[in-house]
Amino acid sequence: MKRTLEGTKRKRQRVSGFRTRMKTVGGRKTLSRRRAKGRHQIAISL
Repeated sequence: MKRTLEGTKRKRQRVSGFRTRMKTVGGRKTLSRRRAKGRHQIAISL
């Protein structure tokens, strides 16, 4: 069985990068939840 998001950094960014999150309402909610929880990193960065 393969792991989730195995492969390139580019694909990882396209799926769960900061800019991708900011494009949708749901993505912005995700970021705000992670900020509220106090995450050190709110989105994947290279």
